[in-house]
Amino acid sequence: MVRYIKRTMFDAMRYLIPLLLLTSPAYAWEFTPTPICTLTHTEARADMTVTYDHATGIYAIAVTSPNKWPIAPAFSIRFDGPRSNIISTQRHQTDGATLTVSDTGFGNVLDGLEFNTTATAFTQTSAVTVSLDGAAGPVQQFRACTQAPIA
Repeated sequence: MVRYIKRTMFDAMRYLIPLLLLTSPAYAWEFTPTPICTLTHTEARADMTVTYDHATGIYAIAVTSPNKWPIAPAFSIRFDGPRSNIISTQRHQTDGATLTVSDTGFGNVLDGLEFNTTATAFTQTSAVTVSLDGAAGPVQQFRACTQAPIA
């Protein structure tokens, strides 16, 4: 009887584990080259989108949190991992749950995303952390897109 129960439990687990993996959200970094160079990542904690528009030469990063971003005098991103860094600005815009920063250069942001393990976007009173697992390849594709000649 004990052998039958163990075997039945094993059979149930053999089918249950793959089913659970398929129904779990897949958090992946993704790159798309059109209509503009775009790098995206979605997690329960936050969505992060980085764009580059050849027409304007402007990079932007938008961090959308389930909670509304507070109005704050400064915004920062801390990258933790082998190439840790903190980048701060006072030139950000807050629109409810989305905080956006635009600039003509994003080398430090792209390095942070490509070479570290987590990114924490924060103001004085709010913060969200996202995983950078799997970001390196899409970041490299994004960099290549920004350097590609315009047809």
